Amino acid sequence: MTPRHPILAGLEPRRHVLIAGPTASGKSALALEIAERQGGTIVNADALQVWSCWRVLTARPSPDDEARAPHVLYGHVPCDRGYSVGAWLAEVAALMDRGIGRLIVTGGTGLYLHALSRGLAAIPATPPEIRAWADQLVREPGGLARMVADLDAQTRTRIDLKNPVRVQRAWEVLTTTGRGIAAWQAETPPPLIDPAAAHLLVLEPDRDWLAERIERRFRLMLDQGALDEVRALLPRWSPDALWAKAIGAPELVAHLQGRIDLDEAIRRAVIATRQYAKAQRSFFRGRLGDWQRIGIDP
Repeated sequence: MTPRHPILAGLEPRRHVLIAGPTASGKSALALEIAERQGGTIVNADALQVWSCWRVLTARPSPDDEARAPHVLYGHVPCDRGYSVGAWLAEVAALMDRGIGRLIVTGGTGLYLHALSRGLAAIPATPPEIRAWADQLVREPGGLARMVADLDAQTRTRIDLKNPVRVQRAWEVLTTTGRGIAAWQAETPPPLIDPAAAHLLVLEPDRDWLAERIERRFRLMLDQGALDEVRALLPRWSPDALWAKAIGAPELVAHLQGRIDLDEAIRRAVIATRQYAKAQRSFFRGRLGDWQRIGIDP
């Protein structure tokens, strides 16, 4: 049987595989094909697919797909818990300590994949009161600029100052520890997976194809019950919660609360998803620049 993905012919079955790519680019399908043909455990590297409260809206693998190959770190975090790249990395380390064998790590959270293959600085956790302070500050007019001004010079040259998430994270680290995040990162330990001993892949789909696929997939999610999934979470909805960052969730909440109609919610959700894909591609270019590119044409 000829592999649908030609890349399979060049993969060594004993080596770990890390698969990055923008949302809706086919990462899960490729990971599943590798696992079925060559063996391995599929490990989630998507920060939104870890939450137990989401399945449809975050495009987690279906129960049928999960039955075809081992899948781990999907939907295992309760919504009332905190979670971070450090927590995820510790869980991957535990899997490796158990001798689970070959890992096929796939997801769109570039920071997870970068930390796995480059190492992660042991930065202390942000206390809840500082996180709440930061959440409030970033919502205030001029708050982001104030955060940027507070950062140390070394950190300001290292992070994307137009990215509110990156700025807030750096501000929280400095406020919590008294040291800039750049100084912490300079003490990064060795990675869990040696890049030289793994296949590092980035899917690069045609942009027009991806834009159309994003819209089709979001409408399919609605057919599969995404709106009911969001409706069930309305009583506990909190825009600042990590699980509430699921792409499309704020737009569907706005519809369910009567603020916009469904067509407008779909339009906004599709735009937000396309913008997310653009940000992912930018991260992959900047931080995963030495990974093998896999073109996907229509």
